[in-house]
Amino acid sequence: MDMNYAAAAPEIFVGLAICVLLLVDVFLRDDQRETTYVLAMLTLIGAAAVTAYFAVGDQVVTFSGSYVTDPASAVLKMFAYVALGVTFLYSREYLQNNGLLKGEFFVLGLFGLLGIMIMISAHSMLTLYLGLEVLALSQYTLVAFNRDSAVSAESAMKYFVLGAIASGTLLYGMSLLYGVTGTLQLDEIAARVGGAELSVPTLLALAFVIVGVAFKFGAVPFHMWLPDVYHGASTPVTLFIGSVTKLGSFALIWRLLSEGLGPMHDGGWRDMLVVLCVLSLGIGNVVAIAQTNIKRMLAYSTISHVGFIFMGFIAGDEAGVSAALFYTFTYILMAAAAFGMVILLSRRGFEAERIEDFKGLNARSPWFAFVMLMIMFSMAGVPPFVGFYSKLVVLEAVLDAGLVWLAAAGVLFAVIGAYYYIRVVWYMYFAEPTDSTPLSPAIDMRIIISANALALLALGLFPGGLLDLCARVLGA
Repeated sequence: MDMNYAAAAPEIFVGLAICVLLLVDVFLRDDQRETTYVLAMLTLIGAAAVTAYFAVGDQVVTFSGSYVTDPASAVLKMFAYVALGVTFLYSREYLQNNGLLKGEFFVLGLFGLLGIMIMISAHSMLTLYLGLEVLALSQYTLVAFNRDSAVSAESAMKYFVLGAIASGTLLYGMSLLYGVTGTLQLDEIAARVGGAELSVPTLLALAFVIVGVAFKFGAVPFHMWLPDVYHGASTPVTLFIGSVTKLGSFALIWRLLSEGLGPMHDGGWRDMLVVLCVLSLGIGNVVAIAQTNIKRMLAYSTISHVGFIFMGFIAGDEAGVSAALFYTFTYILMAAAAFGMVILLSRRGFEAERIEDFKGLNARSPWFAFVMLMIMFSMAGVPPFVGFYSKLVVLEAVLDAGLVWLAAAGVLFAVIGAYYYIRVVWYMYFAEPTDSTPLSPAIDMRIIISANALALLALGLFPGGLLDLCARVLGA
C-alpha cells in the first residue's frame, strides 16, 4: 500500500495541533482564553509553513489513490489558512465583548479547516465525502455556538436536518456512481464514464450528486437554509460560513464534477448547472432587495455570487475553471470584509445587523465608511474594484463557450443587484446617523480590515498576478 505521509503533512499537522489545543484549553481559566486564540493563529502559521515545505511541482497520488497533492491544492490550502486567520482576528474582540471567547470556537474552526483541506486533496469520492462531513459537523456546532440564543439553536436545528438530507442525497448519488463505474477514484471514474453512453442509472446518479453540490453552495432551489443560518448564527460564525467554507464548496464541485465527471459535461451536468445558475442569479439578487437585515441581504448576495461561480464550470474548459477559482478567491475577500464591518460596528449588547445601523457612518468615521463603500462597490461589480474584474472573467468564459444569452442574463442580474449594495452606501453618506457611539476597534482589527478593503482595489487595478496564478496551478 502506498503511504506517502509527507504528502499529507499539512493535514497531519493540523490534526495534531487540534489535539494539543483541546488539551491546553481544558486547563485554561476563562480569563486566559487569549492563549487559545494565539495557539490557533500559530497553528495556521505552522500549517502554512508545512504546506510550503512539502509543496510539489507535479501531481502526487498516494494512500491507494484516495489522496492527491498538486500545485492547485497547495494554493487553495494557503488561501484557506489566510481566510481562517482573518476570521479569527475579526472575531476575537466581538467574542470577548459578548462573553463568547471560548476555546471551542477556535477548535471547531480548525476542525472545519481540516475538512476543507481533506476535500481539496481528495482523489476518491469516499475521501471527498469524509472531508465534507468533517466540515459540515463543525458548521452545525458553530451555528449553535451561542447556547443562550434560541434563534441560534433553531437555525442550527434547521441546518442540521436539511444538511443531513443533502449529505444523504450526495452519498446516494456517489453510491450509484460506484455501482455504474465500479470504482471510487475520480480519475478512474472520468475514464470509465468518458467512453460509455449516458445510461439512466448514470444520469440518476448525476442528478443526486448535483443536488448535494448545489445545497453545499446554497444555490437555488436548495438555498432555504442559507438566509436563516446567516441570520441566526452569531456574526463570527456567519463570517466563517460565508467566507472560509466557500473554499470547501469549490473543492467539492472542482474535484467531483470537473475532474471526476468532466467527460459528462456536455451531455450531462452542464445543463443542470445552467438552470441552477440562472435561478441563483435571479432569486438571489431580486430577493436581496427586500431585506432589511444586512446579514440576510449578504446571504442572498452569496446566492447570486454562486451563480457567477457556476458560470466558470458551465464553460467547461480549464480557462473557465480558473475563472471560477479567481471568482471564489475574490468573493471570499469581499465577504470577509463585509462581515468584518458588521462585527466592527457591533459592540457589547448591540448587533449591527440592520442596514439602518449603517446610517450616517460617514459622520461617525469617514475612513470606515470609505472601507464599506469599497466593499459594497466591489460586490456590486463597480470598476476599478476586483468584483468587476472577477465578473468579467467568468462572463468571458461563458461567451467563449458560445452561451451569449447566459452572459447577458449575468449582466442583467448584476445590474439589478447593484441596487441593494448602493443602498447601503446611500445610508452611510446621505442619511442622518441614529447612533453617535464612537467606533473604537482594536488596532489589529483596524489594520487588517483596512488592508482587506484596499486589497479589493489593488486586485481590481492589478488582477493579472492572481488570475495567472489560478490559471497556472490549474494547468490552463
